[in-house]
Amino acid sequence: MSSPLPQSVGPVGRPRLLFLNRSYWPDAEATGQLLTELCEDLAGAFDVAVIAGQPNQNPGGAPYRRIGTELRRGVRIHRVIHTRLPKRWLLGRVVNLVTYLGAAFLVALRQPRPSIVVVETDPPLLALLGKFLKHWHRCRLLVYLQDIYPDVAVALGRLPPGGVSHWLRAVLFGAYRGADRVVVLSRDMRTLLANARVPADRIACIPNWADTRRLIPIKRENDFRARHGLNDAFVVMYSGNIGLSQRLELLIDAAAELAERRDIVFLLIGAGASKPALQERVVRRGLRNVRLFDYQPPGRLATSLSAADLHVVPLDARLVHCLMPSKLYAVLACGTAVLAIAPPSSELGQIVRNQRAGLVVAPGDVAAIRDAIAWCADHRDEMRRMGEAGRAYAVAHCDRRRMTQRFSVLLSNLVAARKDQRCAG
Repeated sequence: MSSPLPQSVGPVGRPRLLFLNRSYWPDAEATGQLLTELCEDLAGAFDVAVIAGQPNQNPGGAPYRRIGTELRRGVRIHRVIHTRLPKRWLLGRVVNLVTYLGAAFLVALRQPRPSIVVVETDPPLLALLGKFLKHWHRCRLLVYLQDIYPDVAVALGRLPPGGVSHWLRAVLFGAYRGADRVVVLSRDMRTLLANARVPADRIACIPNWADTRRLIPIKRENDFRARHGLNDAFVVMYSGNIGLSQRLELLIDAAAELAERRDIVFLLIGAGASKPALQERVVRRGLRNVRLFDYQPPGRLATSLSAADLHVVPLDARLVHCLMPSKLYAVLACGTAVLAIAPPSSELGQIVRNQRAGLVVAPGDVAAIRDAIAWCADHRDEMRRMGEAGRAYAVAHCDRRRMTQRFSVLLSNLVAARKDQRCAG
């Protein structure tokens, strides 16, 4: 098999990168925002193209080309049309997946030959498309795992073990083993892949990040707090995807047990498959201390995140080896203490505890969540110190430029290794 366009470098001699992921600018979902930052930072050293789909959330109303190609900040964005049926409907998710994959496949075949194809996990089957494109374009393949499928779906009960899931795991992990590099977000994820016989020397761990120049603490005269009458409240916030894996119903239950604490207010900001059920749960229980908001525009993100006194970052114990919550880094950057609802032994739990950036409670324990929140509300000076410690850690270890530079080095080494291999041949 061979590509009709054999060039693997751009017009100015830079190696070509072809990224595939449904979510990209102007989508407010975290994976899309992170990929946008990565591609824009790589555009100086590489010729970067992205095959993206339609955004699920565009709270800022940014204009974009719905189909076709546009150039933004040095990145060529090839936007494809696909269905956008409700994600809470399983069949709708499948149709969305298939229609994006089909459209992306047709566009990817017509691209000039890249040096490296990079596939993410929105949708999860992109690794299979990447495996095909590696042979079609005779190029390198990097699989960038924001989460590990089908293990996530099986752990959450969305896909029964055995049968289809067994076959799906075999073909997806086969694609991971056949990739030139697999990038994961945590040591826990690396362990899962290594145990599944993905060669250890092909696995790279590059955590997600926060832009610590853009996401800064805005604690005094915070416009979000003022607009929503929160100036005197102790604000407990969850911000991000409101889906099945977060188990936010436990946070609602803790809020119900703290209903008499008039000083504590719970805010859930975002969207997702579980949001309607959570809204119904709040209404049914008559909870006046819980408010739900839509995603905030990107330009207001630092203000909305800084409005919290305590941020909830959950990680289901069943998913420790499958994903790492990216919201942690934005929360730390904004100087807010963290309540990690996660196994203490997880990388999330260890970061929060070792950096003294917040508290860690075991998943599923509503009483422990309630007691931790009450303690935090009664120790606000300690919360501020934890927020400052988290901010310092984010600047030193989790900054956008540090992590995207690590990605750039990894990609450059892959390109160089390809050249050395050709010379040796």
